[in-house]
Amino acid sequence: MSWVCGRALSLSQPCVSVLSAWRSVHRRWAQRSGGALLTTPIFYVNAGPHLGHVHSVLLADCLHRERALRRRETRLSTGTDEHGLKIQQAAEAAGKDPYQFCSQVSDQFRAVFDHTLISYTDYIRTTEEHHKRAVEAFWTVLSERGYIYKGVYEGWYSTPDESFLTESQVMHIQDQKGNLVKVSSESGHQVYWTREENYMFKLSDFRSLLLKWLESHKHAVYPEKFYQIVLQWLQEDLPDLSVSRERSRLKWGIPVPGDSQQTVYVWLDALVNYLTVAGYPEAHHSWWPAVHHVVGKDILKFHAIYWPAFLMAAGLAPPERIYVHSHWTVHGQKMSKSLGNVVDPIDCCGQYTVDGFRYFLLRQGVPDRDCDFYHEKVVQLLNAELADALGGLLNRCSAPAMNPAQDYGFFSNSCFPNKQDRFDRAVSARAVEEDYQLIEVVENLPVEVQTHYENFQIYKALEAIDTCVRLTNRFFQRHMPWKLDRNKPFEKLWLDTIMYVTMECLRMYGTLLQPVVPSIADKLLSRLGVAQNERTLKDFGFLARYHGKYCSFEGRKLGPDTGVLFHRLDPHKSQKIRGPSIIKL
Repeated sequence: MSWVCGRALSLSQPCVSVLSAWRSVHRRWAQRSGGALLTTPIFYVNAGPHLGHVHSVLLADCLHRERALRRRETRLSTGTDEHGLKIQQAAEAAGKDPYQFCSQVSDQFRAVFDHTLISYTDYIRTTEEHHKRAVEAFWTVLSERGYIYKGVYEGWYSTPDESFLTESQVMHIQDQKGNLVKVSSESGHQVYWTREENYMFKLSDFRSLLLKWLESHKHAVYPEKFYQIVLQWLQEDLPDLSVSRERSRLKWGIPVPGDSQQTVYVWLDALVNYLTVAGYPEAHHSWWPAVHHVVGKDILKFHAIYWPAFLMAAGLAPPERIYVHSHWTVHGQKMSKSLGNVVDPIDCCGQYTVDGFRYFLLRQGVPDRDCDFYHEKVVQLLNAELADALGGLLNRCSAPAMNPAQDYGFFSNSCFPNKQDRFDRAVSARAVEEDYQLIEVVENLPVEVQTHYENFQIYKALEAIDTCVRLTNRFFQRHMPWKLDRNKPFEKLWLDTIMYVTMECLRMYGTLLQPVVPSIADKLLSRLGVAQNERTLKDFGFLARYHGKYCSFEGRKLGPDTGVLFHRLDPHKSQKIRGPSIIKL
C-alpha cells in the first residue's frame, strides 16, 4: 500500500568466455526477433507526477505491449532524474536530505505508473550506484577521445532548465512588478548572467555528422514535423556545450572523474540512463542501438542533438528512433500550478477508471500537436466507444436471452460461403456484400494497426479498431438474429453463424486492444473463453471456419459473466482538477 497525493493506493500488479558467448547469442536472437529497448524520459523529481508524465509513459507502454503482442522481444525503461540544482534547492526548501527527498518523489512516480498499469521492465534512478559507474565510464571515454576540455564559460543561465543560453536564446520581458528581466525565449524561465570555469564538450565538431545521420535516417526523429525542426536547428552553428558545474554551487550530482571540484552536468548524467539500462559499459551491445526513445517536444534538442553527439563522440551509434509527442492543455490553457488546472492522474483513474483514462489519452493524443483535456470530451468519448460500441456489442452476443447456450456459436459455410464460392451457393447463402466487406476489413486490421504503431500513431490504430467495432454492430443489427427462430434448423444455422462471426470479430478487437486497455481486454477475452495462451497475434486464425479450417473456438463455452464491460459515465459529474502534491509516503 502506498500513499500518493494524500490517498491510499492499492497497486495492481562466470568465466568471461561463457559470458561473452551468451551475449553474442542473445544479441543475434534479439536482432532476429526484432528486439528493442523502449524508453521514456526519466522524470525530474522536483514535483510529483501529473497528466503529462503519464501520457509519455503510456505511449511507451503501449508500444512495448504491442511488440509483445507480436512476440517480439522488448524491454521498457522508465524512472526518475534525481540530480541537479533544482533538486538541491527543493530539498533545502523542504528541510530534507536530498536523497530522502528524491526517494519520496520517485516512489510517487513508481506508484502512479503501477496504478496506471505501466508494464515497465526497468525502473532507474540516477542516484543508483550502477548509474554513477556508467556516467563515470562514459565521461572517461569522452575525455580520452579528446571531446572534453576545460575552459571558462560565461553566459545566461536558467536554473529551471539547467542550461546556459546564448544571447540569441534570451529576450526581455516585464515581470509582474513591471521590471524588465531576461528570460529564455524557449521556456520563459528567468535567466541570470553566470561566469564559471567548467568542462566543455566539443559539440561544434558534430554539426555535419548529425546532419549526415539525419539525412540517411529519415525516420530517426518522428513525426516528420519534429524531424524538420531538428534539421532547422542544425542549419545554425552549434556552440560547444558546458557539461559540468562548479561543485561549490552544485553539490547534488555525480563528481567529474578525476576532479572533485566539478559536478557532471545534469543532462549528460540523465541521458546516460539509457545506456545504464542497456548494461553499459560492459553488456549494452545486446540492445544498443536498437533503442526507441519516447520524449516530449520540450526535450527534443537534448535527445536529438546533444545525445546523438555524445554517443558519436563515445564511438556509439545514435538511437534507432526518437518518437516525439506534444503536450496537453486543459480547456485550451497550458497546465500550470498558478492556474490550479494541473490534472491529477489518480483523480482521473478514480473517475474514468484506469482503462478509461488510458484509452482517452491514447485515443486523443495526437503526437504532432497539442491536445486539449476536459471532462465533457472524456465522458463523451468513453461512453461512445467503450460503453456503447464495444460493450454493447459484447452484451448483444453474450446475453443469456440472445445466447441461452452461452457458447461461441457454430459457423455454417452454406449460410456464409467463402467469397469465391458464394455464387455457387446462392440459394442457401444468407451473407450479403456488406458482410464480406466487414470480413475483409477485420482480416486486414492487425496489419493496419501494426503500421499505425510503427508510425507512432496509436490514436489512428484505435480509430481503425473503433471503425471495425461499429461495422460489426451494423452486421449484427442488419441481420437481426433476435428475430430468427431457433426451432427451425436453417434459421438456427444462420443465427449461430451470426454469433460466431460477431465473437470472432470481438476476439480480434479484444486481442488488439490489450496494449491500450489491458483490464477491459482481459475481461472481454475471458468472457469469450479465450485462454491466456491464446491472446497473441501468432497463429491467430481469424474466422478459420470461413476459410474451411479447424477452429478451436467454435462451439466453445463462454467464460463467466463478469458484468458490464465498461459502465457509462455520468456526464453531469464534473471532474475535480487538482495538482499532484509531494506528500509523505
